[in-house]
Amino acid sequence: MNLRTRLAIAGGAIAAGAMLLVSVVLYPAVEANLRGQIDSSLVAAAAKAPDVATAIKQKFKGTANESALPSVPLDIGSTQLQIVPDPVQAGPSTEFVDLTARDVEVAKGTAAAYFRTAVYDGVAYRIYTAPFPGAPGTLVRTAIPQSDPAPTLHQLAWLLAGSTVAAGLLAALASRLAARRVLRPVRRLTETVELIRTTGDLAIPIPTDSQDEIGRLGSAFAGMTAALDESVGAQRRLVADASHELRTPLTSLTVNLELLAENLADAQAPHLAAEALGQAGELRTLINDLVDLARYGQPAFHTEDVRLDLVAERVAARAARRAAAEIGFDLACAPTLVHGDPDALERAVANLVDNAVKWSPPGGRVLITLEAGALDVADAGPGIPDSDLKFVFDRFYRSPAARAHPGSGLGLAIVRQVAEAHGGTAEAVPSRTGALLRLKLPVCQLP
Repeated sequence: MNLRTRLAIAGGAIAAGAMLLVSVVLYPAVEANLRGQIDSSLVAAAAKAPDVATAIKQKFKGTANESALPSVPLDIGSTQLQIVPDPVQAGPSTEFVDLTARDVEVAKGTAAAYFRTAVYDGVAYRIYTAPFPGAPGTLVRTAIPQSDPAPTLHQLAWLLAGSTVAAGLLAALASRLAARRVLRPVRRLTETVELIRTTGDLAIPIPTDSQDEIGRLGSAFAGMTAALDESVGAQRRLVADASHELRTPLTSLTVNLELLAENLADAQAPHLAAEALGQAGELRTLINDLVDLARYGQPAFHTEDVRLDLVAERVAARAARRAAAEIGFDLACAPTLVHGDPDALERAVANLVDNAVKWSPPGGRVLITLEAGALDVADAGPGIPDSDLKFVFDRFYRSPAARAHPGSGLGLAIVRQVAEAHGGTAEAVPSRTGALLRLKLPVCQLP
């Protein structure tokens, strides 16, 4: 069952339920109103009893029955009127419904007039019993067959039942037609998503015309496919760049190993073996950088408060031991607390410091400063041309001058990726002497 059909059934059910509720309230109300009208007509007929009695006496004036009132009910329209003369006695009656003890009390004036329902000659009557005006001890009864309002109530019941069914069907039809129009954007969105799934083309535009929930859903799908397309594109570029970078050392390594295999006694064998080992080291470095690049692109699985100044001091000390006396380090790091992955942050700082060491000449100095969450690493090298400043953090980007130095071109890309994963930035700042690279991270309040 599709969504349009479910909406149609729901709309019809709601309309039918509403009509049923109206019927449940309306039918008893109409029945009570009709009963009230009947009771009012009975009271009005009983009030006319003296006029009827006077008319009867006028009719029989001058006869032996001049003063007698007939006890047989008289038909006045649809109402029957009976005058029971004094004395009123309880018991069976051959003219109409039996008299009760309460009727006797009403005639004496010791009980109030009342309504009741009784059966006479197989017919149910609504009866009003009251004392005869101006004649104590005399009783007047008016009655109407209860079957009189029944046709009206039956017609009302059929009308309400038919209206309930008709309202449900019309609401179901209207809901289906409305659903077809309302769900048209959903159908278009579904068709587009199915087309993307079939073709695998994430660049297919997703309709986001409306500003309602469907439009928001379309915008969410469009954003998701755009992000997925960018991710797939980044993966393809990464594979292409990595294959390009791997091809050169692999080719050189293969050639050196082939030369070694041809003549192991060659005087160049130690040199070729050293070259092969160096190229294998470059491959290992490249592969490790690729693994780190992929790992730091994922959400950090472990985060904690990290003293960035202590990380910088630890990295600088390690780099100083490796560089021996060739490179000096100057640190000016204010206590700084950040929240993030400690391993990723240390790798990013180490990459910045290693890059500065690589470009610093013998006897040069690396300046590391940290203040307000901004870690600056400056070297004494040749600096970065202004045209290359915006590219130095791209993956596999190496300026023409950098191609003579070892490296994979991924170290600074890892720095930027770590920075973005922690809500920060990485940038190359213009400098008059050497290169100045900055890692800026959100800071936390020191305890």
